[in-house]
Amino acid sequence: MRLTVVQTLPELEAGGVERGTLEVAEELVKQGHRSIVISSGGRLAKQLVGNGSEHITMPIGRKSPLSLKYIPELRNLLVKEKVNILHARSRFPAWISYLAWKLLPANIRPRFITTFHGPYSVNAYSRIMVKSERVIAVSEYIRRYILENFPDTDAGKIEVIHRGVDPGQYPWGFKPNPVWLDKWEAQHPDIRNKFIIALPGRVTRRKGHEDFIKIIGTLASNNISVHGLIIGGPHHGKERFFEQLQNKVKTAGLGNYITFLGHRNDIREILSVSNTVLSLSKEPEAFGRTVLEALCLGKPVIAYNIGGVTEILKEIFPAGIVPHNRQEDVISRIKEFIEHPPSVPTRCTFTLEKMLNKTIRLYKIICHSMLE
Repeated sequence: MRLTVVQTLPELEAGGVERGTLEVAEELVKQGHRSIVISSGGRLAKQLVGNGSEHITMPIGRKSPLSLKYIPELRNLLVKEKVNILHARSRFPAWISYLAWKLLPANIRPRFITTFHGPYSVNAYSRIMVKSERVIAVSEYIRRYILENFPDTDAGKIEVIHRGVDPGQYPWGFKPNPVWLDKWEAQHPDIRNKFIIALPGRVTRRKGHEDFIKIIGTLASNNISVHGLIIGGPHHGKERFFEQLQNKVKTAGLGNYITFLGHRNDIREILSVSNTVLSLSKEPEAFGRTVLEALCLGKPVIAYNIGGVTEILKEIFPAGIVPHNRQEDVISRIKEFIEHPPSVPTRCTFTLEKMLNKTIRLYKIICHSMLE
């Protein structure tokens, strides 16, 4: 059976939700299905279409009563295109999707799926993510979170599908090509021969950048030859916080110890030349994809013991787990890794292939049940 699958999300700029959407869309096309994505657009839209999917520009992620006007338009599209699967990946698009879906007679509705991408606030607005026929949880942590905070949810309709990384794209022991390496060393001559500590992720208060600055500062004050890399730009609307972080680094006299790299398309290469990668989230992460990417490359990770990141480390590299918010433990572990570099196992347990196979298998199973 050839499926027509519609995925809805706010935009196609950057982030884990967007990347997961593109990965599933590309796999659908490879398997001969029809893939449609609805969003307000963004820099990833060109890649999406280039991989064979269709993109329909519809700003259903805009949190405004005016967005309700898209409900009839989406309803008509679901009928016209004979959609089999409606997959919502964010709360406001999920509300628009749900209301359009409910307007259809039950016998012609597509199957309605949501992905619970994070520990959403517990309120009526977030409850839309469990109103679907099936709920994808991106980790065991998220499955537990749903059942603890939305206890009336049928546990049987929750499907745990861990996000994954392609070990072909993130091979253990990866080395950047000489051209990239020469350019990198020319741009950053001061970090050569230093112990490089990376913190990847969007710059927001919850990602632990302030802890990172304190950790690098303490190590530098102990005359340990380290350099910190902050990989990622500010989250939309958080530019002021980004500037505050830069000022903190300057005020602390750490300009020679910390580099702000901004948004990068070569994160794999940067991680590969780092000695250790940190995950210092103040709040639980649903999964922690960059942690998995670093481990697949063979890079040791030190992370606070919180959320889905813990699942990854327990499975692959438990030596990297430290108590939540304990900067002193992170510092001690870094010192240990400097003195005795650890070996990261070559296995990449959570693969992209597994994630894609499980997702499309779920699509097929629920469509088959509709035909019975």
